[in-house]
Order: sequence, then C-alpha cells, then structure tokens
Amino acid sequence: MTKNGKKSVVGDIKAVKKILITQPKPESPKSPYFELASKYNVEMNFLPFIQLEAIPSKEFRKQKVEISNYSAIILTSKNAIDHFFRICEELKVTVSQDTKYFCISEAVALYLQKFILYRKRKVFFSNDGTNKGLFDVINKHKENEKFMYPCSENQQDNEIVNWLKSHNCEFVTPYMYRTVSSDVKSKIAVHDFDLICFFTPSGVKSLLENFPNFYQNGTLLGAFGTNTSKAIEEAGLQLQVKAPEPQVPSMVSALEKYLKEKKSSK
Repeated sequence: MTKNGKKSVVGDIKAVKKILITQPKPESPKSPYFELASKYNVEMNFLPFIQLEAIPSKEFRKQKVEISNYSAIILTSKNAIDHFFRICEELKVTVSQDTKYFCISEAVALYLQKFILYRKRKVFFSNDGTNKGLFDVINKHKENEKFMYPCSENQQDNEIVNWLKSHNCEFVTPYMYRTVSSDVKSKIAVHDFDLICFFTPSGVKSLLENFPNFYQNGTLLGAFGTNTSKAIEEAGLQLQVKAPEPQVPSMVSALEKYLKEKKSSK
C-alpha cells in the first residue's frame, strides 16, 4: 500500500519512449545513456531528485572522530570522496600516504586521483560495482586496519555496516554531508515518463514528498542498489528494472536488458 492507502498497481504497461534518470545529466556526450537512447529510440531525461548539503567542520567535530586514527577509508560515491577531503582540509588534517582506500567501483577509485597520488597498492575497488565485490576486496586486506566509512547523515548503507560488524572490523561511520529532497514538482509532470530510475532511498523519498499522492498507473520504476529497491517496495510500489544483478552490474545494462526483452516480445 502507498502512503495514501491505495495499492499502486502498474496496470497496462506502455511502450517505453520516455525515461527519467533521477541524476544529473552526464557531461560527456559519449555517456552510455545517450548510446542506449539512440540504439532503442527512446528519449532520455535527467533530473536530480536529491541534493547534498555539506556538514560544517564545526558540526563534524561533535562526532569526536579523529580522522588520523583510521588507516582505511571505505568510499561508495564520488560525493563521499569530495566531502571526506573537504572535511580534512577544513580541519587541517593531513591524510597519511599509507592510508588505504576501498571503493565501490573503479570509477569511484579513479576519482581519487583528484586528491591523492594514485597507487594501486593502496587503492582497491569492487570489480563489479556491488557491495559483495567490495566485501571480497576488503576481506583480503582487512587485517590490522581501522576503517572509516564516510556517510550521508540520513543514508548509511546497513549492508556495509552489518558486514563490518559481522567480520569484527574496527570502524566508524561519521557523517560528512546530508541528503535533502530537491523541488522537482515544479519542473516535471511525473506521469509524462514511462520509466523512472532511482539510485538511492532518498530519491524515492523525494518522489513521495514531491508527489504525495503518486500512483504508478502504468509508470515503470527502476532501482539501483538493494536499499533503493527496498525503499520502492516499502512504499507499496512495484519495481520492474533492478540493478545490480548477475549480468547487469549497472543501471544502463539493466535498462538495455529490459528494453531488449520488450523489443523482442513485440
């Protein structure tokens, strides 16, 4: 059931012609999203449903976390990298050259080059962009490490936290930024889109805050990540496109699989 007490059914599934990606538009014209749009003749739209607010260093200090005490940093997004090094700069903390970085994907790992001298011996990443891949690489190098997992104040990944606990890792999860909903209701008519893709539980929360009476009514929904999928289902909505899963490690590959299946079923 949705918040308004109605069961949100998909109903007759429309042909997918307009897709909304709830993230900023890619800067590169070679983005796989644009290639997908061209290949399947669909219109790809982009609009962030959330925005980030920095936690001031003064507020961060109240968490009583000494960054220099931790030898390994877990990073699940480029935003986490930006805010980690912002806090370090504001607090005048020099990050040791021996610090290890464990990243959710190669793209996130490569983004570290903006802040550090990139060395493979201290930067590790999940080969498939999943939490499981991240756990595998952490497990190989976790001996004698003290982990820091910088998070959004209102969006910690419980799967990562639970794994660290169950494997007896010493860790802290300080928040360095917070996620707030963007005002999107003045910019779009949500049912203009055949398929809407979400990447965080906060994005789903933003949908319900902007459109409190949202009812699927044929609109398809996609989700990246276990927590995002869970947020959609807990809202009483139905999920049609899901990533990461075997053979579909990204939202782009999940979309292509879905579009390909629909095309072949005509």
